[in-house]
Amino acid sequence: MQTRMLPENSADLLAFYTQHLEQQILPFWLKQVDHEHGGVFTCISNDGREHISNDKFTWSQGRFVWMMARAAALSQKGLLSKPSSTYLKIAEKTVSFLEQNVIMENGHCAYLLDAKGKPKEFLPGEGHDISYFADCFVILGFSEYARVTKDNRLLEKALELYDTLKCRLEMGQARSEPYPIPEGCQAQARFMIMLNVSQELEAALYDLGHLRANELTADSLDYLEMLFGTFLAEDNSLKEIICADKRGTILTNHRTPGHAIECMWFVMETARQHGLKGRVEQAIKVVKRSFELGWDSVHGGLFRFVDAHGKAPKGDAKTRFEQLILETWDTKIWWPHSEALYASMLGFHLTGDPELLEMHQKVHDYTFATFPHPDEKVGEWIQIRDRQGKPLEKVVALPVKDPYHIARNLLLMVELLAEK
Repeated sequence: MQTRMLPENSADLLAFYTQHLEQQILPFWLKQVDHEHGGVFTCISNDGREHISNDKFTWSQGRFVWMMARAAALSQKGLLSKPSSTYLKIAEKTVSFLEQNVIMENGHCAYLLDAKGKPKEFLPGEGHDISYFADCFVILGFSEYARVTKDNRLLEKALELYDTLKCRLEMGQARSEPYPIPEGCQAQARFMIMLNVSQELEAALYDLGHLRANELTADSLDYLEMLFGTFLAEDNSLKEIICADKRGTILTNHRTPGHAIECMWFVMETARQHGLKGRVEQAIKVVKRSFELGWDSVHGGLFRFVDAHGKAPKGDAKTRFEQLILETWDTKIWWPHSEALYASMLGFHLTGDPELLEMHQKVHDYTFATFPHPDEKVGEWIQIRDRQGKPLEKVVALPVKDPYHIARNLLLMVELLAEK
C-alpha cells in the first residue's frame, strides 16, 4: 500500500486521514456498539475478529463517548460524511448507560461493568473504584458530549465528578490500577491526565458560558507547570516516575516515549489557547528528545519503553510495573504512533519547524505500513506488534482493543488540517 504523502500538500494529507478514519476506523467501532444496553464492546482480540467478553471497562466507555461526540462535531462542520445524528445517538445512549450504572454512592466511578451495567470486581476482593483513570475518562466523555450538545445538566455532572476526583488526588486517596505507583513516588501520568481532563472541561465550560470556566483555566495552567517543574529532565526528556527514596531503579530510570509525546501535545493545546509561546517551544524540545530516545533505528517505529539513554531498560523488577517495562520494552504498539502523528503535526502547525514535518513523515510511513488491518472487511488496526512489527496477542493495560487513540488523533488531525 502506497501511503507516502507530500507533507506540504495539506489537502492530500487531510483527504488521506479523513478517508482512513471513515473507511478503516469508525466503521469497525460502529459495529461494536451495544444497541440494547448502551456503550461499546471492547474486549476484542488484537486482530479484531473475536469477542473475548461482553464486560465493559469504564475507561473505554468514557473514551468512546468522547470519540462519538467529537465525530458528531466534525460532521456538523462538514468534515465527515455521515450525519452527526449517527454519532450523537450512540454517544447519548452510552452517556445514559454510564450515568445509570458507573457512579457509585461515594461519587467514584466503578472500574468494570458487565454488559448490562452491573459493577464487577476486576481484582477479587479489591472493590470497584480501583482506578481514578476511569473517573478521568468519564469526565472527558461527559465534557465533550455536553459541549457538543449544549447539555448544561451533564456538564454539571462532569464538574461534580471532577471536584470529587481532584479532592481524592490531593488527599492521596485515589488508586491507579492496573499498575499502581509505589508509595513515596509520583507519576507523570497523574498530572498529564489531569491536564487533559481540565483543558477539555475548561473548553466545555467556556462554550456554555459557565461561571467556573476561569477556575478550570487556572487548574489547567497549574497542571502544565507541575509537569515541567517536576518531571522535565536536563536533556529535555520527560521522567515517567520520580521517587523520594528509590533512585536508580527501573521505575525512575525509564522513559515512555509515546507517553511523553502525547503529554506534550496536551501542553501545546493549553499553551496555544493561552498564548504561552515559550511553553510550546519547550514542549517541542521534549517531543524531539522523546522521539530521538524512542525510535528504533533498526526496524523502525517507537519502542514502548527505553531507559534514560534510549537503551533497553535493565534492573531487578520488584513491581508489576517494572516487570511490564522489562518484558515489553521493545514492542511496537498503536497508541504512541498515533500520538506522535498528531503531536508532530500540531507542533509544525504552531511553529513551522521543518524537523517536525520530517518526524511526521517518518512516523506516518512506518505506521501505515505496519498497523492497519490488511483485511478491509475487519478494519481498524492490529494494534499490538513485536519489535519487527509482527502481530502479538498481548494485553496492554486493559484486556481490550482500545477505541480511543487512533480515532482521537485522526479526528484531531482532520480538524487541524482543515484549519489550514
